[in-house]
Amino acid sequence: MLHCCFLPAADETTAAREETETIPEDTSDYVYEENEVEISLLGATAQAASDAVNISGSTVTITGEGTYILAGSLDNGSVIVDAGKDEQVRLILNGVSITSGDFAAIYVVSADEVNITLADDTTNTLMNGGSFTAIDESNVDAVIFSKDDITLDGNGTLIIASPAGHGIVGKDDVTVTGGSYEISASQTAIKANDSIEITDGSFNLTAGADGLHAENNDDDTLGAISITGGDFYIDAADDGIHATTTLQIDGGSFEITAAEGLEATCITINGGDFSIAASDDGINAAWKSSAYYPAIEINGGSITVVMGAGDTDGVDSNGDIVINGGTVNVTGNSAFDYDGTGVVNGGTVIVNGQQVATLPNQMMGGGGGMGGPGWRP
Repeated sequence: MLHCCFLPAADETTAAREETETIPEDTSDYVYEENEVEISLLGATAQAASDAVNISGSTVTITGEGTYILAGSLDNGSVIVDAGKDEQVRLILNGVSITSGDFAAIYVVSADEVNITLADDTTNTLMNGGSFTAIDESNVDAVIFSKDDITLDGNGTLIIASPAGHGIVGKDDVTVTGGSYEISASQTAIKANDSIEITDGSFNLTAGADGLHAENNDDDTLGAISITGGDFYIDAADDGIHATTTLQIDGGSFEITAAEGLEATCITINGGDFSIAASDDGINAAWKSSAYYPAIEINGGSITVVMGAGDTDGVDSNGDIVINGGTVNVTGNSAFDYDGTGVVNGGTVIVNGQQVATLPNQMMGGGGGMGGPGWRP
């Protein structure tokens, strides 16, 4: 059994923790100047002076590596990237409005990696009209849908409206290194199969399912989320942030209203400011991956959790809870629920207005529901 969080004693540092994920380098400055193409979106059609851009009505298909600068609007169309598997494509959105009535506004069929860059001081809007009609074997169900790695960067604004599906879906990895994002989706705002990695950005996410979600249905050892910075406002009907394996947060500002605020098999919080209002569990480590043991490790940050009435838990682990630093302030009927060990090695823990030196376990065994920490589904 692997432990995604190394649970240190009081005199050990977080540097000794097991490293499970590596954040890719920032690619926001990459420009393929040898193949830079301007694409003018003209309502019902588009124009581009490149053999690597095929235009059929309001469908723009990019077939080769390079940087493509898009400006203007498509009234009912899509931009499709269908390049070689070893080719990199950058789309610079320079004041773009794309509405697709029954498909994705941007669809990545094939590439090594695609960067979507939000040009400085621009507002870009991508929308789906309320349904998704398949054009190939893929179940395209998002305004931005990528079958390969995708990175979003830049300093502009991206507004996404998805009344019938997800906002952004990456079938491999989704990375965000900058930009401002306003996403409203009937399902999940940002979803990835293998991982979501965010280093910076501003996120206003309204979701009928989860705000951020990483899960691979074919491999439960994948599905990690890593956040090192950014400002997040998340209003989600289900989970604010959900990872199958590991969720590691090193910094950022989070205001989350959801059924569950943070959920993963193993959760590590090293820093950040959190305000979580939840109707089920505020922070929940559950058996979701066969590769990791459920645990919550808090080493820093300021965390405020306010729970709804009823059978709710502020911080709930099917395994262990270890607090080494930071401030954890929980208001609710059951502040902590753990099936393994609950330890306070440092930091400040406040339960319903009173500071405590040890973790209460007000509903012992309730979180796991199937016995002690050795059980696994």
